[in-house]
Amino acid sequence: MSSSKGSILVTGANGGLGSAIVANILKTPDLASNYTGLYTVRKAATASQLQAALRKAPSGHSHETLELELSSLESVKATAADINGRVARGALPPIRALILNAGYQDHQTLTMSGDGLEMTWQVNFLANLVLSLMLLQSMDKDKGRILIVGSWAHDSQDERNALGGNTVYKDAKWQNLFPGPKELAKGTWSTPKDDASWQSGFRRYGASKLCAVMLMHELGDRMANDPKLSNISVLGVDPGGMPSDISRRGNFMTSTFTMKVLVPLLAPVMVRLSPNGVLRPMWKSAADVIRACFELKPPRGRALYLNGTDERETAKDARDGRKRKALWEYGLEVADIKPGDTALADWQ
Repeated sequence: MSSSKGSILVTGANGGLGSAIVANILKTPDLASNYTGLYTVRKAATASQLQAALRKAPSGHSHETLELELSSLESVKATAADINGRVARGALPPIRALILNAGYQDHQTLTMSGDGLEMTWQVNFLANLVLSLMLLQSMDKDKGRILIVGSWAHDSQDERNALGGNTVYKDAKWQNLFPGPKELAKGTWSTPKDDASWQSGFRRYGASKLCAVMLMHELGDRMANDPKLSNISVLGVDPGGMPSDISRRGNFMTSTFTMKVLVPLLAPVMVRLSPNGVLRPMWKSAADVIRACFELKPPRGRALYLNGTDERETAKDARDGRKRKALWEYGLEVADIKPGDTALADWQ
């Protein structure tokens, strides 16, 4: 293990983008040969997309498939503690890239987790907060990267939300995606009772991605002033519209025709016309994630958010320090983060 340059941890490694990120690692000789892959999935036995990618792994690629249930705080904390213990013992190399890719989206339904939290918010924000805080002690302190996969849905003012005539944020009452952390955590905002269409679930997805981007900024600011962690960079990447399975809980038109027929046909053509445009093949977005983690030299003292390979300003609320602090403190409370759970000095 001592010869490894570090670990690459990818959450949601069985999803469309996650398995494409793994495939990119495997076809990059330096990454495949010199880094240890830690690929998390809900159930290893049924992780067919990840298994298909790993069948093409070169013989020298050291990797593990880890079972992680992001909708369970107990599972998230147990997995983080296990990794921390193994890194501390030298059984795993420090984490060079923590790629928080896993995502969840409802449509007409509203799902609550076993922890009593709205599933989208817990998976897309809270699990990322807990993993990033707890795993800081295991990060490569000189070259480490924490990357959160974002979405244009996090910004109600982003013109891409209106593509195809979508009216998801058109009504003024839905343009504020941060009514408060408790409203999002408890699933009382944009419910199927408020709107029985797929748009209610999409709004909660957008709000959860706003929380994830707020986390990116808040973590980046706090780490920039940390005496031991300031060399670790925090990044966000908007992967664009991809033919992934994030919409599998939608209706037939969305989950099957749009995501499995239309987008796969259009994305390879459109990406040639506009590399960071609306539609992109998953291989392109996976390459952008790996580029951000291993090729870019991020700015000092702040988080960096990219739309593909272009720097892009995040939503106004994501840059609001007061709202970010409220979300951070509520997340700590709900997740029951205690002294000793994180290596971050300014965590409270």
